[in-house]
Amino acid sequence: MRRAAAADAAEIARINVNSWRRAYRGIVADDFLDAMDPEQRVPGWERWIASPEPSAVFVTVDETGRIGSYAGVGAARPEEDDEDFPEPTGELYAIYADPDLWGTGAGGAVHRVALRHLAESGFTTAVLWVLDDNALARNFYRSQGWQDDDVHKDFELNGKHLPERRYSVDLSQARLGVDHPNSV
Repeated sequence: MRRAAAADAAEIARINVNSWRRAYRGIVADDFLDAMDPEQRVPGWERWIASPEPSAVFVTVDETGRIGSYAGVGAARPEEDDEDFPEPTGELYAIYADPDLWGTGAGGAVHRVALRHLAESGFTTAVLWVLDDNALARNFYRSQGWQDDDVHKDFELNGKHLPERRYSVDLSQARLGVDHPNSV
């Protein structure tokens, strides 16, 4: 595991697009997924990777340096009427593994590093938002100790409203075990 560098943006964008196409097929419109272009996402990833603390993007890499997964975290984005959590609250903004590596532990490894970063940054709780219809992700989060808060909102994508739900985890209780620093 390591912190992402600007040079990783293209590979993170590739994983992001491939993961979206695999995970969201049947949830998100096919024409949207098919039109996704990793190259168009690189500048956004470069900006995100360069964001100041406590924001961070982490990657897992194998012995050849190939990126297997990534996670982006930072301070929770405020919701208009959300007073459910004591300050400070962090957020898992995104976590994806190369679809060829699903089930290998790459996602769990980068997840632990990202949550450890939030805890070390002084956050006591973390939240995330997940599409209701993404059963695979919801199962992963539950297996990692996240709790469904039964808080809902709509995510608008390409003119379509997709229901999301919020999960949370107490970072003092989260699985933050130590991983080998360069393992997938």
